Amino acid sequence: MSIHDSPRPVQPPVSAGFEHVNRYWDNVHKVWAAKILPGEFYVSTHGEMIVTVLGSCISACIRDKVRGIGGMNHFMLPEQGEHSSDVWGSNPTTHASRYGNWAMEYLINEIIKRGGKRENLEVKLFGGGQMIASMSDIGQRNILFAYSYLQNEGLSVAASDLGDVFARKVLYFPDTGSAKVRRIRQLQNDTIIERETEYRKQVSKPAVTDAGSIDLF
Repeated sequence: MSIHDSPRPVQPPVSAGFEHVNRYWDNVHKVWAAKILPGEFYVSTHGEMIVTVLGSCISACIRDKVRGIGGMNHFMLPEQGEHSSDVWGSNPTTHASRYGNWAMEYLINEIIKRGGKRENLEVKLFGGGQMIASMSDIGQRNILFAYSYLQNEGLSVAASDLGDVFARKVLYFPDTGSAKVRRIRQLQNDTIIERETEYRKQVSKPAVTDAGSIDLF
């Protein structure tokens, strides 16, 4: 039996509250993975890979570098507006990441709940591209928010790939802290732009996207 024919390991158990996240076997990296969409986040304690595609959105990849517990979020807007009509449900993992302030708070708290320690946290930031020249630069607002939030929390940024005018595909491995970023300089379709434009209009509704779009690049 060749290495390519070797059986895949058993899928790690999913943490409570993250059952809605799409998890699958990544045959390229030979690892179980979780794919998060705008308005979602995911925390792993079992060495999974976490994947997302970003336009103007931001993903913070945060982990306890001693215990290897960590996760990723994906948010579109910095903060919930003062007059927003959003009503949070009972499950924060399906609502929190719509706004950066909730996304960051819940991601950190879920890592700590699972045994992580604040003093061991390592943070990497990705995204914030200006995808449409005619639109206000929400990407830059997201970047400024992320740095401001982390400074206020006493957390530094270990690595980042932010801004400019392209989308990104991000692969994150919380157990090792490794992050792989592919800059998508030429979109083969408008899925990312359409998804983010629609998501921004309907940010109080559950995120909807083409589940296969992440694999087109």
